[in-house]
Amino acid sequence: MGNSDDRAGKAELDVLLQTEQTFPPPPDFAASANAADPEIYARAAADPEAWWASWADQLAWITPYRQVLDWSEPPFARWFDGGTLNASVNCLDRHVGAGNGERVAYFWEGEDGSRRVITYGDLLDQTQRFANALRGLGIGKGDVVGIFMPMVPEAVVAMLACARIGAIHNVVFGGFSAGAVAERMEVSKAKALVTADATLRRGKPVAMKAEVDRTIAAANSIETIVVVDRCDTDPPMQPGRDHLWSELIAAADAFCEPEPMDSEDPLFILYTSGSTAKPKGIQHTTAGYLTGVTATHRLVFDLKADDVYWCAADIGWITGHSYIVYGPLANGAVSVLYEGAPNYPAEDRWWEIAARYGVTIFYTAPTAIRACMKWGVEQPRRHDLSTLRLLGSVGEPINPKAWLWYHAEIGGGRCPIVDTWWQTETGAIMIAPLPGLTTTKPGSATVPFPGVEAKILDSSGHEIGEGGGNLVLTKPWPAMARTLYGEPERFVSTYWERYGRDVYLVGDAARRDEDGYFWIVGRIDDVINVSGHRLSTMEIESAIVGHSGVAEAAVIGVPDELTGEAIFAFVTPVGGVVGDDDLSAAIERHVAAKIGKLARPKRIAFADDLPKTRSGKIIRRLLRDIAAGNELGDVTTLRDPDVVAQLQRQIAAPRSG
Repeated sequence: MGNSDDRAGKAELDVLLQTEQTFPPPPDFAASANAADPEIYARAAADPEAWWASWADQLAWITPYRQVLDWSEPPFARWFDGGTLNASVNCLDRHVGAGNGERVAYFWEGEDGSRRVITYGDLLDQTQRFANALRGLGIGKGDVVGIFMPMVPEAVVAMLACARIGAIHNVVFGGFSAGAVAERMEVSKAKALVTADATLRRGKPVAMKAEVDRTIAAANSIETIVVVDRCDTDPPMQPGRDHLWSELIAAADAFCEPEPMDSEDPLFILYTSGSTAKPKGIQHTTAGYLTGVTATHRLVFDLKADDVYWCAADIGWITGHSYIVYGPLANGAVSVLYEGAPNYPAEDRWWEIAARYGVTIFYTAPTAIRACMKWGVEQPRRHDLSTLRLLGSVGEPINPKAWLWYHAEIGGGRCPIVDTWWQTETGAIMIAPLPGLTTTKPGSATVPFPGVEAKILDSSGHEIGEGGGNLVLTKPWPAMARTLYGEPERFVSTYWERYGRDVYLVGDAARRDEDGYFWIVGRIDDVINVSGHRLSTMEIESAIVGHSGVAEAAVIGVPDELTGEAIFAFVTPVGGVVGDDDLSAAIERHVAAKIGKLARPKRIAFADDLPKTRSGKIIRRLLRDIAAGNELGDVTTLRDPDVVAQLQRQIAAPRSG
């Protein structure tokens, strides 16, 4: 099936991620797993609507829904039509009403060592008071409220308070610039913004409110700014517009009637990066999203009543929305909420926290795992991590080396790893192991979640049973984005035109192996064209980090007179290993052996870290500018701005040989 070009494309996308090791579920884990019957997949595939309805029926409804799915006008799905419910009630009231008001919702840990224990009763009280405060400020159903906050409990309260009154929250990651905040408020026509005086960054207060004031005038829809006092920095306050959180909460009534929300009413907008174009406002609705995150959180993480769950992400990303706030709270989970960096004040901070709270489920990104590898095994080994029983990975694909380190050093060789693939647009996990059922392979996200149908298609739309191509989702799912906020045409053209309006093009290349397992290669456009040969950046990166002296790598393509593009690698050595000409040569030999001589980097630059956002995402656009010697913009929002100068000095230095 397919022509020679398709076969060549499949070969180009094939990636050397295989490992001979496989990891079946530990027998004792499988015996008590929430998903223990392999027939779960067949039952969900036979009747996906009944499968998803079984999860929706576990939510608290104000008015029962009449229809599970209306897919009459794809790609605009309607799930659980006719029903009404409220997200904050499902996350809080029903647990408190069941007698669990004293159950811990969050163990909060501040970067500065401050700690708070927030129960479900506490969270409900604060949510109702702030919801009343918002109503008192003229905020109501359908209004957009921006949230630009550190990782403090008030950020969760603000989200839930919006949900309670039917306002649409628009959270902006706390590490973004004030200009990015203003842009997102402007395009969403936000009526109010909730922020903090400052955020702690490696022990130092970094202004938030004062910075917002410099740019927010562009968002002329903003009528109100609410300020949480996190760092006692006494920010400027504009009378009539600005209000202190503490004063609003103190004056607010303790009971707030929840707004009945239609199943398809918007719950939130989350904007994707605007680095190359106008940001896309991914819009998620109420019932379908809650259904998706409830089901995936309970089954993928095998959540039990006595678990202490920790997702080490930020609420400013979809991971935080789905697996710090809505999924865990809907499931009544006990969670850890941490404000700071994983290596502040020391490189064992995460493991000290995990040991102190007895964390049983830990979910983080491959970037963070690789950083922990670089810091050395002595960091986790200082702490008793024996309470851990399940590990998770989220974000970019995890390479086998990091997977195996995570399994051995953090999980003690006993914890299943759930490597999860999903997106802001999908709302919930799409491809991941069920830890009591799935034999895992390091580097593979394994198989679609029950009720999800994923395929790999070639350029003509033919399915590829084994090999590489474009990853697509071919059936609607409840947590799917409904549109781009205010841009339905862009929603269709971006995601739903390539293969027809009932097939979602996710934008990732992937391969499927002989066992039907999915291996995510990277973005479709993340390729380097060397002498007419298209090479996946992830394939090259995976080969580089396979060298024993390498902790992390990122590759980009740079113009080359001879080959069109050449491979430029940015490499972080393992602690104690010197990045020099000898290591460069060793890496080149290693890549040549793994992939071929064509894939050898033409240039390698070494640094203690790579330019990353505070959430740990590598900024490849910045790497391209560094390699080209371009003038750089503001880099102060990076996790470690010093690495930029380190790389620039090395690139500017004369090359030996």
